[in-house]
Amino acid sequence: MRAVRRLRHHAAMRHSDTVQQALGFLLGLTDEDTAARIRARAGLPAPQSPEAARLRLESVWTWRQRVPVSVVLWVLEQDDPALNAVVWHHLDTDAGLRRAVARGVPFGPGRTEPVPVGPGRLPGGEPAIPESYVRLGLVGALRAAATMPAAREAGSMVLTRDDWAAVAAADAEHPLPGYTRWVLSVRPDCPPALRARFGSHPKFTHRVRQAGVLAGPADYARDHGPAAHVLEVLALGRLMFPTRVRDAEDALRPLVQDHLGDREEAWAVLAQIAGTFHGTAPELVRTAGAIA
Repeated sequence: MRAVRRLRHHAAMRHSDTVQQALGFLLGLTDEDTAARIRARAGLPAPQSPEAARLRLESVWTWRQRVPVSVVLWVLEQDDPALNAVVWHHLDTDAGLRRAVARGVPFGPGRTEPVPVGPGRLPGGEPAIPESYVRLGLVGALRAAATMPAAREAGSMVLTRDDWAAVAAADAEHPLPGYTRWVLSVRPDCPPALRARFGSHPKFTHRVRQAGVLAGPADYARDHGPAAHVLEVLALGRLMFPTRVRDAEDALRPLVQDHLGDREEAWAVLAQIAGTFHGTAPELVRTAGAIA
């Protein structure tokens, strides 16, 4: 009865959209009967249809804090012009990804067909082409970069798989300058093998991680916070990067089953603390289970 009273109390409260999305994502890792029962007790709305969710994307994809740049890459890997237009506004500091989207470069594994985004949907358009690239070509501009701004400009012309192959070949022939290596390493689309060659020192890998480059969605689900924010991103990921979000689901599902399961009291605690919890999603799930 305590669980029912607490859940009814929370049903009378106004859950923030972030908490609703976070709880909805975790409930999606349980069976349908449990999810329906907890939703009814907690006063959560039914899951949105894909069509309704797509209509909300532009207004919802305005986070209180920036998402790691790898999350944007997972969206771009869908090669969906509509999704590319949505995330365009989150590429303002990455001229390389912005240029690639403007040119319709595909990101999905094995895809070669261009992904054009309709006119007028990419405010500002493609960044200006660097003068060093015009004079020296791709590899020449990368080798000539003696400052971080110069490296960023030259690196913004690395767009396609062939470009990355040319970079790898040039670095194998003679190591590229440090600024160039750093700029390319923090690009989320840098091939992992090439990033590993650029540097493996703990300080280097820490900087790459600080830049928002992640190993994958499971890494994001386990190690990043605040939990409600991460879970909200993953909830939208079911629409925006569905093939990648499964890794995050697989990472969290055992924890949800072990610490929450079908226990109404545990879900009630989770609903109560999710909005102000600063730890990771696994810590949130374990904490709710332990309190209950």
